[in-house]
Amino acid sequence: MAGGGGGRSSSSSATATAAGGTWVSTTSVSASRKRIQREMSELNADPPPHCSAAPKGDNLFHWVATIIGPPGTPYQDGIFFLDITFPSEYPYQPPTVVFKTRIYHCNVDAVGNLNLDILKDSWSPALTITKILTAIRAIFTNPDPYTPLISSVARLYLADKAKHDEIAAGWTLRFAK
Repeated sequence: MAGGGGGRSSSSSATATAAGGTWVSTTSVSASRKRIQREMSELNADPPPHCSAAPKGDNLFHWVATIIGPPGTPYQDGIFFLDITFPSEYPYQPPTVVFKTRIYHCNVDAVGNLNLDILKDSWSPALTITKILTAIRAIFTNPDPYTPLISSVARLYLADKAKHDEIAAGWTLRFAK
């Protein structure tokens, strides 16, 4: 069998180049799969308040999450759906999280992309899906208008919070209930 078999490589690299393409070793994917399964068990045993998440169908690397808007916010009682995609390099690379429910928020753009430091520069393999969901829910009560994805929403939040909250509550009623 020319070109090697399906056995484990002695290389410590997670990727290798074969015939001009790149592939991810099965050992790396297997480790990611085990980590995601462990996190799923932990999430099911002790979910964060007002949050849920589970694989979409049989794909362990693609999840759907739900976050209920916190009381006392313009997002109160809204049901917000998110897509979570884990890379094959997880937990060494962060998952991609996208809001599927429209939301009026300075840290979420029009297509649902989220600006959250722990999903970018502050990512650590010690973070888990439970911690990610908790951090996302926290931006409902504590947005970061100083690193916005939508600067006009951030400006309104800083200049006229009552008007911002009125618009955000209207969007929650329209898109999240």
